[in-house]
Amino acid sequence: MNLTAFHTLGRSGLIVSPFTLGTMTFGNSRWGAPDEVSESIFHAYVDAGGNFIDTADVYAKGRSEELTGGYIRGRSLRDQLVLATKFTFHGGEPGNPNAGGNGRKNMHRAIEGSLRRLQTILDKLRRWDKSQVGFGKW
Repeated sequence: MNLTAFHTLGRSGLIVSPFTLGTMTFGNSRWGAPDEVSESIFHAYVDAGGNFIDTADVYAKGRSEELTGGYIRGRSLRDQLVLATKFTFHGGEPGNPNAGGNGRKNMHRAIEGSLRRLQTILDKLRRWDKSQVGFGKW
């Protein structure tokens, strides 16, 4: 399939590739892809026109996000790519019931960590875009 046969992601207004690059194996030395292989996979996907990257804060204990962020920064691609990450997993703090799940505290912990590892900032909608239908009225 052509990675540039873009489509809209739900009603988000984001234009994404038909296939997402999953990075679960990036930085996982036990059973995943070594760093140089991860980098080759990333570059091949982007060079083929892909623009939607999926990761999670627990993939290789955060190493996947670090590598992905470095690859993006190295090619100045932040504005061309859509990044998705997940956060529900437990943050590895024994005895801390707030270090996992979908609660506000864990969400903020996870977002701050992911943004740091991905070397990026959080983009927020600041103005209504009339080209995006289906979101209701402001």
